[in-house]
Amino acid sequence: MTSPVASDLAIDRELASISESFRFLVDVTPVNVEEARKEFLSSPDHEPAFEYREIEDFPAVIGARLAAVDIASVADPTLAQIFAAKRNELLLQLKMLAVRGKPEFLDLSLELYGTVTPDLERRAEEILFEVPKARRARGRSLDAVTIARMAATELEGYRGAYPELSVAIEIRDDTSGVMVANGALLIATSACVISPRVNGLLAHEVGTHILTYINGSLQHLKLMASGLAGYEETQEGLALIGEAAVGGLTAGRLRQIAARVIAVRRLLQGRSFVQTHRELTENYGYSKAGAFSIVMRVWRSGGFTKDAIYLRGLQDLVEYLSAGNELDCLWQGKMALSDLPLIRELTDRGVLAPPALLPNFLTDVTGRKRVERFASDAGLHVLIGADT
Repeated sequence: MTSPVASDLAIDRELASISESFRFLVDVTPVNVEEARKEFLSSPDHEPAFEYREIEDFPAVIGARLAAVDIASVADPTLAQIFAAKRNELLLQLKMLAVRGKPEFLDLSLELYGTVTPDLERRAEEILFEVPKARRARGRSLDAVTIARMAATELEGYRGAYPELSVAIEIRDDTSGVMVANGALLIATSACVISPRVNGLLAHEVGTHILTYINGSLQHLKLMASGLAGYEETQEGLALIGEAAVGGLTAGRLRQIAARVIAVRRLLQGRSFVQTHRELTENYGYSKAGAFSIVMRVWRSGGFTKDAIYLRGLQDLVEYLSAGNELDCLWQGKMALSDLPLIRELTDRGVLAPPALLPNFLTDVTGRKRVERFASDAGLHVLIGADT
């Protein structure tokens, strides 16, 4: 084993600490989503007004910490590459928070998450036109408390392999939907999930986002928990494969990630919230409430292009599987697919360890068979409602 020198590990820990000192997704998400939804649906010709939690001066304070990180002093060339990319990503996030709600936010979002290429837009449109519009899902509606209880049960199942496992589950009235931030599961007070979707939700949030955080926290490099630069695209692709592996990636869900791409593209074309909402309802068959959720995510904070990465990440991982590759190594922590050469080098040197925990869908026979099925076809339709 070639251990990193202490000064390199100190920089790793400082970057990880900075990354976890703020919840970027929480800070760019409106706190009045439900109120704005009701107002917009009653008057759909007026742009909704979103409100956000107060940020105060922490971007400047954290930015000062970031500026003090001396990447030039890093002895290990591989770590220097990883650290420099992460510092640049954190700097972009802090700049975005400082201009939240202003036109500059969108430009920075494009720099962080990329744009929608013609090929990605075409793929999204194919899904929306070729995948049948799902009938309204039937099943019991699960509220925030029930979702939290089921997530806790799911986590308990992993405690046999890792008894020290500890994950915060928070029900909050200042967020939207269900998300993981810095290893904690955040559930909006208003969250509601139809029972047939819950296995997919747990595979997505617990089996992917939380397990990769836990595995990353057990590595010598703590950035493997908070996430290497650009990790989100691969994370969201893995999470969607997790949904499919438990049979929970529905036609409606696949259409949703395609519609998000269309919404981002319309934002970049200069369309308004109202125009994009109308297109989703009139051209793609979305309900007014469903279309609002999609467009809100893209328009929040001044233009948030992150939602294009779900479909892009899924496509890349299906192609990766089709080339005969395995997914297990991607659970070592939060990383981008493009980081794998660096991760393999660090693993070969003993700096990184294999994942301590793998999700159930990668260890049981049914899940494995489903993943193998995805690898046999680079198309995405095969992922819908997969069974053995």
